Amino acid sequence: MTLPASHPLRRALNEEVHARPAEALITPCRISYMAFLAEDSERERAYAAVQSLSSQCAVTASGGDMNHCVVDFGTHRLIWERHTEFWRITVIAPMTDADPFEPSALALLPPDWVAGLPGQLIVAAHAAIVQDDERTLDFEDISTRCFAGHVLMGAQVAGRHALALTDFRLQADGFCRFWIADRGLSPPQAGRTSQRLLEIETYRTLALLALPEARRVAPGLHVLEQKLRGINTALVNAEEVDEPILLDRLTDLAAEVEELDTSTRYRFNAANAYWALVQRRIGELREERIEGLQTLQEFIERRVAPGLETCRSVAARQAGLGERVARATQLLSTRVEITRERQNTEVLAAMNRRAALQLRLQETVEGLSVAAMTYYFVGLIGYLTKGAKSFGLSVDPDKWTALAVPVVAALGVLALQRARRRLQRRIR
Repeated sequence: MTLPASHPLRRALNEEVHARPAEALITPCRISYMAFLAEDSERERAYAAVQSLSSQCAVTASGGDMNHCVVDFGTHRLIWERHTEFWRITVIAPMTDADPFEPSALALLPPDWVAGLPGQLIVAAHAAIVQDDERTLDFEDISTRCFAGHVLMGAQVAGRHALALTDFRLQADGFCRFWIADRGLSPPQAGRTSQRLLEIETYRTLALLALPEARRVAPGLHVLEQKLRGINTALVNAEEVDEPILLDRLTDLAAEVEELDTSTRYRFNAANAYWALVQRRIGELREERIEGLQTLQEFIERRVAPGLETCRSVAARQAGLGERVARATQLLSTRVEITRERQNTEVLAAMNRRAALQLRLQETVEGLSVAAMTYYFVGLIGYLTKGAKSFGLSVDPDKWTALAVPVVAALGVLALQRARRRLQRRIR
């Protein structure tokens, strides 16, 4: 059967749900795990390093792409995975010694190759899955032998098919440890259980990356809040001349708040996303309490949740400060606009007064113009009548001059009114 044309992303989206599958593990086994914060170029170098190692050992990486690949060396396996801001490797090897953690699975890789891995190591953990016949365990002995005597946290997990213990501490070698007792796990279950534990350690650490940022910006945030308080106080009794200065201060403050928010927003949002993954992985473990031990969920929520609440509090303060600055800016801008409109009104009123004065002055000038024009034309008529009399005509110059004055004045007024009406029609 010929199918219709597929969406270009159909296959990629289908394969996404099968990405980074948990490895099937045969008990007993050792696992070494490392996660590195890295830029894109460093993640590409890490992938190239894995490919180079597989070539040197004459083995082929299976399922290899730029996000996930598995290298089977025969005695051990290496899994490489790429994520949004970090990459990680997991080394799995069978357990052949009495000590569940020594030697580690990582010791099977070339030391120089491990030391040259790109990025910043953020998580390092060893996990040991041992066979257990559900006998009563001596937790103090396990703590002494495997966890340097530290207090253990743990629970029955995977429907009571396993028991997981840890102290969430870095040991002398810089790795934290997870001790898992297999009480009936299938190989896929063993892989999923160990993967969840290691991802809990990874995501809780990545979530807490926001805590130093919160502590760093909190003092500066307090300073910005005090600046806003000072501006708001000054705004209450501000005069018109003070408003532009306060608006400049608010604009500078808004820029500082935006810069602070921009520098921390990604980290705070990432912390919430990682914390959600931690809670999801803990739920997938299906913990059941062991008498005398604190569960992993209790420990993490008691020790990690307060730090995340601090981050959320700082993020909320940043958002609230930005909103308050925006409201103050809007209020002050409104005041400045009202002041500007009042000033414009006063300017328009002054312009109207000047226009009225100019109109009166123009009317005065027009009246003087009529008088001047009348005087000029009446003088001409006087000259004409006197000239006519000198030629022997019976004309009285004084009478004609007197009669001409009102006639010429009336004609001058009519001419000015007509010219004014024409000008007004053109303006309209």
